[in-house]
Amino acid sequence: MNRIMLKSKIHRATVTDVNLEYEGSIAIDEALLECAGILPYEKVDIYNVTNGVRFQTYTIPAPKDSGSICINGAAARLVSKGDVIIIASYSVMEDSEAREHKPVLVYVDGKNRVSSVKSSIRQGL
Repeated sequence: MNRIMLKSKIHRATVTDVNLEYEGSIAIDEALLECAGILPYEKVDIYNVTNGVRFQTYTIPAPKDSGSICINGAAARLVSKGDVIIIASYSVMEDSEAREHKPVLVYVDGKNRVSSVKSSIRQGL
């Protein structure tokens, strides 16, 4: 049996720009992509914490260490500059691999700089 598991996420990133005229995608600071193990053109789910909208797109790299998170194309209608989002990537794996899998959870500050990296989510607050 195969399972779809969270591979990595960038948690609570701040949208720095939107560009309706670009052909599509989300541009993410290359340093964040590398930290999360997300490749250019990889499919990601976007969860807008600010307004509750969810959508899928693919990634493109923004300049390294720029803090840039730019939503492009039609998806630019679903977010506003300053919105807080979660960027999630998933992987398909065999059940035995999934049971041992640890995701890469990248937490960022208000300027989209890495504040911590974890491999599990603590339950309860």
